[in-house]
Amino acid sequence: MLTLGGALLVANAGAARAGSGDERSSWIPSDALLADLPRLMRIAAVPGLAIAVLQDGRLTWTRGFGVKNIQTGDPVTDETLFEAASMTKPVFAYVAMRLVDEGRLALDRPLVDYRRPDYLANDPLLAKITVRDVLRHSSGLPNWARGPLATIAPPGSGYHYSGEAFVWLQLIVEQVLGMSLDDAMRDRLFGPAGMSRSTFGWDEAVAKAAVYGHDDEAKIPAQPTRALGEKLLPIAKRWGRPIASWRYEDSIRAMREADPATPATTHNLLSNSAGGLLTTVSDYARFMALMMDGRERAGWEISETARRAMLTTQLEVRGPDYARGLGWQLEGPPTARLFEHSGSNYGIFKTLGMGDARKRRGIVIFTNAANGNALAARILREASGIDLLKFLA
Repeated sequence: MLTLGGALLVANAGAARAGSGDERSSWIPSDALLADLPRLMRIAAVPGLAIAVLQDGRLTWTRGFGVKNIQTGDPVTDETLFEAASMTKPVFAYVAMRLVDEGRLALDRPLVDYRRPDYLANDPLLAKITVRDVLRHSSGLPNWARGPLATIAPPGSGYHYSGEAFVWLQLIVEQVLGMSLDDAMRDRLFGPAGMSRSTFGWDEAVAKAAVYGHDDEAKIPAQPTRALGEKLLPIAKRWGRPIASWRYEDSIRAMREADPATPATTHNLLSNSAGGLLTTVSDYARFMALMMDGRERAGWEISETARRAMLTTQLEVRGPDYARGLGWQLEGPPTARLFEHSGSNYGIFKTLGMGDARKRRGIVIFTNAANGNALAARILREASGIDLLKFLA
């Protein structure tokens, strides 16, 4: 029996091929695909999505489809905020690389030299985890821990995807810069890149602009990010400080104050470098543009050495054609290398982005539903002619 994901991925014979060899002139979805999207969204039970496309290294096309909330029918627009989920990681990695350029971080220096959080276990291997290990997912840490944080494998020994590692590095960035994650991102990236809608905070304007997640029947289940934001807002008002300005210690104190019975953990941080970015497809595409070859870089951007490091194999995952750079997943041979990342928050926000730095192209697809990854794969395939290897892994 064909699954929903399988049904959505079925394409006409010869319509796409694996790898990045497709030479079509544009990744902007065809009129035929756009006309078929309402049907595909209905089949996938995806109420809303947004797409942005980069051509010649710049944002050239963006459009929203469907609704933010199946119950209210509010439309998705270019200003609609989505939970970027794990697509947050490359964005944070970019700012970390700015600090490497500035000499404030060193890729091969252990994290404990900068900061040892009080939630670490008594594990000597923790002292071996470096900044590079975090950004290429070789820290040996679990994705998320229950209890004191300890390694599950020797650092540097192989691929172990870890949100915990990114949050630890977030705490270091906050300490190095003396500001919150949101303030650091705004200062080092969002502001100069024109990503004016992007945030790690929560307030009434964010709540109004953000989509609701939907399950595989297009119903609205619990909304963890929204629920936590609404729980913390009264505390922010009482403190006279917006959530976006909170550092890690502030967030933990506020969560304990809001719900003393529930332990405050790194996983449920609202401002979270592993998956907490709220952004638009246009803003994310502006970020991806910074990865393209042939840019005339502004003074605030990362160096060419740092950009190439992000897009160069740092760790093979399943052979040379499926590897990790710094922040990005890399696919294909060096002569036709793609950079990409996907995301899933709580199973109800699914995101996908892919770029080709040499051809200066990119596409971003954000959805607000459990089956969004299958639909995003279908859109990507028909728009670009590329089958990502990640859907085989």
